[in-house]
Amino acid sequence: MSQDWQRLNDEVTALIKEARANVLEKMADPLTVNEKTNRKDLVTNVDKANEQFLIAGIRRIDPTAHILGEEGFGDDLKSLDGRVWIVDPIDGTMNFVKQRDNFAIMIGIYQDGEGQLGYIDDVMNDVLYYGGPQLGGVWANDERLSAPANLALADGLIGASGPLVIHDVAQMHKIIHVSAGMRVYGSAGIEMINIMRGKTLGYISHLKPWDIAAGQILLNTLGVRVSAIDGKPLNMLSSNLVLVATEKAQRDILQIEEDDVSL
Repeated sequence: MSQDWQRLNDEVTALIKEARANVLEKMADPLTVNEKTNRKDLVTNVDKANEQFLIAGIRRIDPTAHILGEEGFGDDLKSLDGRVWIVDPIDGTMNFVKQRDNFAIMIGIYQDGEGQLGYIDDVMNDVLYYGGPQLGGVWANDERLSAPANLALADGLIGASGPLVIHDVAQMHKIIHVSAGMRVYGSAGIEMINIMRGKTLGYISHLKPWDIAAGQILLNTLGVRVSAIDGKPLNMLSSNLVLVATEKAQRDILQIEEDDVSL
């Protein structure tokens, strides 16, 4: 790894630790909660303040970088040219508001469209998952993670978006039926952590760039496939119906999708 990437990793790690401390401090005060698109799509004063804090830190660390942030405090990006940071200040805001648990801070760093470093901070458990091609692996704090077992769909649990299952989007009923069971965590970051830990073998959901940017880098580094539901590469500047799965489970799910199209 070059000295530039090593410096970035060290400084991002420190920035996220400081952001976590800020979030924990603000959780002691009453939250200001607003709806974005509907009553289940929330934003709080902490989401906004944390994104502003992270973006200010990124500007100091990497002044020429472009930044895409969930709450709109970054840049208006039309491409992934150059170095692009994709930031989710609080992933799992409903969990943050209702549970005060099961939420994450996430940053993905891309260079000309290629993922280089990813960070998912499990705030309440105080575990930072980080790594990527520039580090040659993935860590959970000081623990280097091994690739999760390459399970077939029938052999493991799969994370899923509740609305997709309720409305049977993209053959979700059949996918869940073939799997060993479904789990719903309410946070893309927590879902990605469970895949990295081998607790689930995949995840299917509609995701925005900030929901998947960090996880894609970490999971790809561990050999897990991340794609659109049809197996094609993601468009990292728009919303996607995302399929995250082990190689074998991805094969099984794509076969279900293909069989549905051929009927």
